[in-house]
Amino acid sequence: MSQSKSTLQPRVAGPSQTDVVVQSIRQMIIDGRLRPGDRLPIEKDLAAALGVSRNPLREGVRALSIMGVLETRQGDGTYVTKLDPSMLLAPMGFVVDLHHGTGTQHLHVVRRILETEAAALAAHDIAIDKLETAGELLRRNEAELALPDPDHETLIENDIAFHRIIAEAAGNPVLTALIDALGGRTMRDRLTRSIAEPGADETAHREHLLILAALSSHDPDRARTRMAAHLFTVEDYLLEHRPTRI
Repeated sequence: MSQSKSTLQPRVAGPSQTDVVVQSIRQMIIDGRLRPGDRLPIEKDLAAALGVSRNPLREGVRALSIMGVLETRQGDGTYVTKLDPSMLLAPMGFVVDLHHGTGTQHLHVVRRILETEAAALAAHDIAIDKLETAGELLRRNEAELALPDPDHETLIENDIAFHRIIAEAAGNPVLTALIDALGGRTMRDRLTRSIAEPGADETAHREHLLILAALSSHDPDRARTRMAAHLFTVEDYLLEHRPTRI
């Protein structure tokens, strides 16, 4: 006997109960029914409201906790976090790690696009204390470079801190979180260049001084241009040393 068409058609699976939990709670936050700092209903009531059993509810809450959306306090219940961008975008660092090697150049391009605009925004009204802290980091690097055998990791750590100050001074927490996720993860490439390319640290230091000067004079166009020129040097190095396919 031949089977009917309806029998042969593949079944389309619907969302799992865990997915229902994740999507429902996210929608409640988007709609404003749950706000940062709010406590979720007790497990029994929330499971009934979402039409799921308790195990998928716990899995969904666990998934949202990993994303930085929820936090479970022992003996006190589950709460919506402050929804701080730095927490919500933290998983992006894992994506960057996964693409290291195969997509390194692309990551640096994105980093350059973000940081050049951050520098321009920061130049408008960066605070004096931020400029002083950035200047102190550059003085530390200058002292390190004067040593017979400079510590490359120290130089790069100060480099990252310098760029973080500029990102924070841009006044956009989402932009800051994105730059932080990319900047810290690209440390390996910068460290490799620092060790392998003679004069790379000295060049980076001079470029940092030019960026700081543009920020100090509150010149957005110059800050953007100086930052772009600085980050292009890293991209050029990666292009010149990208692995060749056999």
